Amino acid sequence: MTRKMNPLDASWLFVDSQRTPMHVGVLAIFSLPADASPDFIKNLFLHLRSPAGFVAPFNLRLKAPRIKVLNSRLIPSWEEDTNIDLDYHLRHSALPQPGGERELGVLVSRLHSHPLDFARPLWECHIIEGLANDRFALYMKMHHSLVDGVGGMRMVSRLLSPDDTAMNLPPPWAVGTGEKRRVAREAGPSWQQLAEQTKAQTRYVPSLARAISTTWKEAVQHTHPELGSPFRAPRSILNGKVSAQRRFATQHYDLTRMRVLAKRAKVTLNDVFLGLCAAALRRYLEELDALPEEPLTAGLPVSVRAAGDGGSGNAISFIIANLHTHIADPLERLSLIRDSTQKAKAKFQTLPKEAITAYTSLFMAPFMLQLMTGLGGLMRPMFNITISNVPGPDQILYFNGARMDQMYPLSLLSHGQAVNITVVSYAGQFNVGYTGCRDTLPHMQRISVYTGEALLELEALLGIEPAKA
Repeated sequence: MTRKMNPLDASWLFVDSQRTPMHVGVLAIFSLPADASPDFIKNLFLHLRSPAGFVAPFNLRLKAPRIKVLNSRLIPSWEEDTNIDLDYHLRHSALPQPGGERELGVLVSRLHSHPLDFARPLWECHIIEGLANDRFALYMKMHHSLVDGVGGMRMVSRLLSPDDTAMNLPPPWAVGTGEKRRVAREAGPSWQQLAEQTKAQTRYVPSLARAISTTWKEAVQHTHPELGSPFRAPRSILNGKVSAQRRFATQHYDLTRMRVLAKRAKVTLNDVFLGLCAAALRRYLEELDALPEEPLTAGLPVSVRAAGDGGSGNAISFIIANLHTHIADPLERLSLIRDSTQKAKAKFQTLPKEAITAYTSLFMAPFMLQLMTGLGGLMRPMFNITISNVPGPDQILYFNGARMDQMYPLSLLSHGQAVNITVVSYAGQFNVGYTGCRDTLPHMQRISVYTGEALLELEALLGIEPAKA
C-alpha cells in the first residue's frame, strides 16, 4: 500500500541535492551503567540488530526512483519496504580512546555530510563507542520529508524510558510513531475526500489572501523595517552557495540559568536564545569584516502540530524575526528582538488554524522556488539564517540502563543558508547544535563559543551572578 505525502513533506525532496542533502539528525550522549560489563556496547549493538520489525517512518521508502519523483510526479508517495537491510542502516563506529568532544564532533560532521540512499528507507543509525569517561553516543539521521523537529523529539521520548532498570527496550525502528496500522491501510485521499477538503478550505480564502497580501506588501514597501520581512535580508557570507561538507559544534547551558535571564530581561526564553545568536553572529561577522549594515533576519519554524498528533511528518510554519545585528548595545538589541518576535507572532496568530498549511505553502513557495531553480545563494535571501527552538523531554531518560546525558540537534543547510542554529531542551538542559558549511564559513565553531560569551555579557549587564562551575 502507498501513502501520499503532503506538499510540505514533498518539498524537502524537491530541493534535495548532492550538495544540499535534506536530512536532519540527533546526537545523544550516554553514560554506561555503573555495573556495565565490558561487553555492554557489543551486547547493545546485538540487541539493536535483533529482529524486532519496522514501523513508520522507518519502514517507508519512496515508491518511485528519485529521478522519476523529481521530474514526473507532482506529489510523490511512500510505500512500505518489507525487505529492509538493517546491516546497512545500523552502523557501529569507535573513536580512538579516550575520545573527546572534538573527535566526536569531527566524526559526526563527516557522517552528517553524507547523503542518504534514496533507494532505501531514508534513515541511518550510528552507535559510536570510545568516548572518555565511560560514555558512548548515538547519532541518527532521517530525511526531513519524514520528520520535523517536534515529531523527532516525540519519537525520542517514546523509545527511551525514565526507568534506569528497564531493559530490552525495543530499538527505534520498532517503536517509530505508532502509526503502523494507519500507514498500512492508507493509499492517499480519495477524490471525494479531496473535494471535501477543498470545499472546507474555501471559507478561509479571504483571511488567507489578506495575510499573504499584507506580508508581501510590507516586504516590497518595507513599511515596518523594525520587523523581519521576507526577502528584506541583507546579502552576507552566510547566504552564498554551499558545499556538501558540514561542520558541527555544540554548547549546552542550564535551562534554569536561561530562564532567570529571561525573567530579569522581561523577555521570553526564545528571545534570549535569539539575542545570544544575534550577538554571536554580529561578533563573528565583525571579525571577518563582513557584518552588513542592515540587520540580519532569522526564519523561525513554528510547530503547528496538535497535542494528540503522534505523527512524525512536517507540521510547521514560519515567522521571520529581525535580529537587529546593527545595534551594538546587547540590552537594546534584545529588547528590539522581543518587539519583533511579539509582532510576528501576533500576525501569525490571526490566521485560522485550518488555513495555516496553505499559508505556509504560499509563504515559503518563493524560497523553495529559489532552491529548485538554482538561484539560492545567488539572489537576496528570504532570511539570513534559520534558528529553531524544539522542546525535548523534561526528565532524565535511559536506554537499557544507559543514562542519556545530553542530546543535540543537527539540521540541514541549503544554498543561501550556510549555517543553522537549533536548540533542544532536555531534563533541565538547554542544548544548542550549530550546523555549518565547512567550505563557506571559516572557523564556524567560533559562533558557538561566542554564544557562551554573549550569555556571560548579558548576565553581567543585568546584574546576575555568574553561574558556579
